[in-house]
Amino acid sequence: MKHELEQLVLESLNTLHNDGVLPEPFAGEVQITHTKNKDHGDFACNVAMQLAKPARRNPREIAQAIIDALPTHEALVKAEIAGPGFINFFIDPSAGRSVIARILVEGDQYGRSDIGQGKRVQVEFVSANPTGPLHVGHGRGAAYGATVADLLQAVGFEVHREYYVNDAGRQMDILGTSVWLRYLELAGEELAFPSNGYKGDYVWDIAATLHREHGDDYRHPVIEVFEGVPADEPEGGDKEAHIDALIDSAKRLLGDIRYRYIFDLGLNTILDNIRADLASFGIHYEEWYSERSLTEKGSVNKAIERLREAGHIYEKEGALWFRSSDFDDEKDRVVQRDNGQTTYFASDIAYHMEKLERGFDLVIDVWGADHHGYVPRVRSALRALGDDDSKLEVLLVQFANLYREGEKVQMSTRSGSFVTLRELRKEVGTDAARFFYVMRKCEQHLDFDLDLAKSQSADNPVYYIQYAHARIHSVMRQLSEKGHSYDQPLGESNLDLLNEAHEEDLINFLGRYPDVLEGAALHREPHQLVHFLRDLANAFHTYYNAHQFIVEDDKLRNARLNLCLATRQVLANGLGLLGVSAPEEM
Repeated sequence: MKHELEQLVLESLNTLHNDGVLPEPFAGEVQITHTKNKDHGDFACNVAMQLAKPARRNPREIAQAIIDALPTHEALVKAEIAGPGFINFFIDPSAGRSVIARILVEGDQYGRSDIGQGKRVQVEFVSANPTGPLHVGHGRGAAYGATVADLLQAVGFEVHREYYVNDAGRQMDILGTSVWLRYLELAGEELAFPSNGYKGDYVWDIAATLHREHGDDYRHPVIEVFEGVPADEPEGGDKEAHIDALIDSAKRLLGDIRYRYIFDLGLNTILDNIRADLASFGIHYEEWYSERSLTEKGSVNKAIERLREAGHIYEKEGALWFRSSDFDDEKDRVVQRDNGQTTYFASDIAYHMEKLERGFDLVIDVWGADHHGYVPRVRSALRALGDDDSKLEVLLVQFANLYREGEKVQMSTRSGSFVTLRELRKEVGTDAARFFYVMRKCEQHLDFDLDLAKSQSADNPVYYIQYAHARIHSVMRQLSEKGHSYDQPLGESNLDLLNEAHEEDLINFLGRYPDVLEGAALHREPHQLVHFLRDLANAFHTYYNAHQFIVEDDKLRNARLNLCLATRQVLANGLGLLGVSAPEEM
């Protein structure tokens, strides 16, 4: 009904312009919202106040003119002015009840639309460096990115989900060297593990695989490994210089082929675990895109050359610099070091250049909030390349803090002291994890209460919503136990019997679902759907506690069952888009 009212108001505004009442055609957006108080009607519109200044007329006067010019509509009972110039619309209750039949016919397609018009959208999310298991911080980006992608697809966009695999660069070299050093320890060498190495147990596991399968084949004496390596931080040195020297030592002693074997063993072992974790979390991708492939197929060099040809590259001290400060970045950036190696930023430029070359109408990056400073430099690169940076949308996700028994769980990624996504799923379940991660706006900090997520109470929102769905299944089981059968056509022909206040509230919620779904998708705000489902579940539980469904009156009983089943369908549809199951029993 919301879209129909928008069209009625637009037609009224066109009429007023043609009649000379409004000096200019209306070029804005008609905003129709649900009222919070039923005494104020079902919907409200503020367009008269928007027009007051350009039309130089009193907003209540404009509102009255809009009402007078409104086309007739069978579902619109009346429209009236409220306050400084709001227009309140009152809808025929019978029109609202028709949504029940619509839901039962459309099933899992109810609420979906084609507003996206098939536009191609790439959503890249998680894209964690494969240097260790996914932790709870990655989990929030995973749940949020996947839900945004599913919401966009539900409203008619063609969505391509992508994971950018950082399978090149310094962090991966640190991982490979960490694996080799642990291998050396397993082979009997004694050494001081670098403070900047990866220390998690998973590194020991990968090293153990290497040692088990190859024995001492990759062993070198520690004295050779640390020859010429500067002191580490605990000994008063520079930890970065120390680990970089160890990487060079590993490459020199092992040679390209043997070093690459250890590098790929670490990469593939961790990447396989990431794939498995995400699949178990209900997350799948159309593509896993390799950073290394950008270099291998020449895309990085192509991006640098395009920037050079446009006059945005200069050389300084043997390195190539991009003049990003000319494009609102705080300073210029290195794209190729003095040793000839291209930087991670150069790969990122090439990756985003290539995204647009693939023909996406919009590319959405879901990044951790700590990457906020990276956004302007990527935009600057796209503008320098001559690409349309308005096609790039970056959504920043704040970290999630875990609380257990009221105490914050301390975590450190580099030291290996963190809660993995796998451990979180094991403790609270996939449903609770997916749901809790999207309960807040992505830019807000999230305090994840592990005890609440595991509780079976009305205080746990995901349990409360799932219980409403299971309760409706229970009603249908009781129906046959009491010797009755369900007659959907009979219920549909008697929906006018649903005139209790609780029934009207529930019907109103069901009718709002398509608007909520559209808003959640277009604003990238899954929490809108979360809050709606909580309110819908509350409306149903309240209705359940106030009325009997399995009554003797066949007409009323089946009308109420239709309402219950429509509610069950909307709950299932919404939970499905959040990646949460809709159980039949609890």
